[in-house]
Amino acid sequence: MEQARQKISRIREYRDLVAGLKDDCTERFTVDPVYRGALLYYLYLMADSCIALAEIIIRKKGLRPPQSYHEAFDILGEHEVLDPNFAFEFARIAGFRNLLAHDYERIDPAVLCGQILAKLGDIDLYLQQIETVLLRSAT
Repeated sequence: MEQARQKISRIREYRDLVAGLKDDCTERFTVDPVYRGALLYYLYLMADSCIALAEIIIRKKGLRPPQSYHEAFDILGEHEVLDPNFAFEFARIAGFRNLLAHDYERIDPAVLCGQILAKLGDIDLYLQQIETVLLRSAT
């Protein structure tokens, strides 16, 4: 599970970088292209890494392979790796990742800097639930 632990470490690194960019987000996002690029890039890496971690756990546990990024979280919820209700909500990160990858020019700075950055705590909940499963597997 070393691969999973490395991915967890990277996700925390990206989360911390994004958290460090929260101050004056709406204003800076609109006027500073370097800030905007950095924020979007680290959000993308964080979301993509959360999906990759889900896929790692699915492979290691021998669960059915997901047909989509979204389904990876559903599978973890079905097998109680993640709380099923949390998994259902957190799976929206897959759509967010796709938005960041393919349609980032449509992102509303007020929504990004308000609602989305307010959900950074969900990353911590996701990692806590994954680490609980990793600890159980190690014993």
